[in-house]
Amino acid sequence: MRIIYIHQYFVTPEEGGAVRSYHLAKGMVDAGMDVELITTHPNSQYLQKEIEGIKVHYLPIPYDNNFGFLRRLRAFYAFVHQAKRLIKKLALPDLLYITSTPLTTGLIGLWAKRKLQLPFIFEVRDLWPEAPVQVGVIRNSLLKRRLYTLEKSIYQEASQIVGLSPGICEYIQAILPKKRVHLIPNFSDLDFFSPQAECNNHFLKRLGWEPNRLTIVYTGAIGDVNAVHELLQLADLAQQKGKNWQFAIMGKGKQLANLKAESKRLRLGNLQFIPFGNKGAVRMLLDHADFSFISFEHLPVLRTNSPNKFFDAIAMGNAILINHKGWGWDLVHQHGLGLYFDHRNPQQALEELEKIEQNPDRLRQMKQHSRHLAESRFSTSIAIEKLLKVLRENS
Repeated sequence: MRIIYIHQYFVTPEEGGAVRSYHLAKGMVDAGMDVELITTHPNSQYLQKEIEGIKVHYLPIPYDNNFGFLRRLRAFYAFVHQAKRLIKKLALPDLLYITSTPLTTGLIGLWAKRKLQLPFIFEVRDLWPEAPVQVGVIRNSLLKRRLYTLEKSIYQEASQIVGLSPGICEYIQAILPKKRVHLIPNFSDLDFFSPQAECNNHFLKRLGWEPNRLTIVYTGAIGDVNAVHELLQLADLAQQKGKNWQFAIMGKGKQLANLKAESKRLRLGNLQFIPFGNKGAVRMLLDHADFSFISFEHLPVLRTNSPNKFFDAIAMGNAILINHKGWGWDLVHQHGLGLYFDHRNPQQALEELEKIEQNPDRLRQMKQHSRHLAESRFSTSIAIEKLLKVLRENS
């Protein structure tokens, strides 16, 4: 089977970030499929590479999370235009596998089905336009209507749909009750993210950390919807109470400068900011953490998210401290992975953490539950097998 995989923001583990497409495309190649992947890079020239058997086409389209709304739109539509032009030059595939966001990648599927009679599978990572509408980024009523119409059209015309969380799947099936929607969540790279038996003293020394102190970290995007500032609430309260706990934030995004300024204002001596790193750097930090902080702003649509950081954390055997009651909290609560953080009452979380600090067996059990859940339900191999089954249904 020959597949063209469309992902505007494809990255490899060496680059860091969300590597779902890397693993899924590699899984397709390992299953004997011919995969060409179309993505972007900030350079001025087109580039083609072969990565683990995946033929990757890099289109020269700069993009940054700090771009304003109109500049983002220009990047989205430039990708659609250049991807269509490239597809016409390539050998025709059996189907297109298209992942969002942005929603505009679905325009490539609509065009390929109409002009080239090619089927496409559409993977929904986040709910667009519902997410930017709830966040307040999209306010124009005409633009909203057009985007909701486009969303429904993409879902209707896709041969099948893949959703990354139960909430996403339920949302789509409420729009199109008869449409087949497959749940394939994000997943844990169990071989790469694996707890180590001993701490790295050099790493601890570099951060000025001490072993055997309660350590809470955040890894990932630091944007408008990530609510990372709530971790500063907890760090501030812990410092006021004289706790010797250690906190760290690793990531990048438009709110990073504001977080650093707020940390300085609060004089947080217990919080470290660590530069954005690749998956190896994330692994090192998680391996020295007790809890991973998983956070989003308090909007209904964000409860449907399937964040990579959660799956990396449970693979590393981190307990989870989560600030929102969506699908992620359901997993934490049902499987005994950690605690809920209520930004309106951080004292409650602090008191629960104090109890855990005094009960190492309970913390150890949470960590074991995390790793077990990653192994039993969210391994890379499970996700790839689910996807291969979907692809073969279209062959």
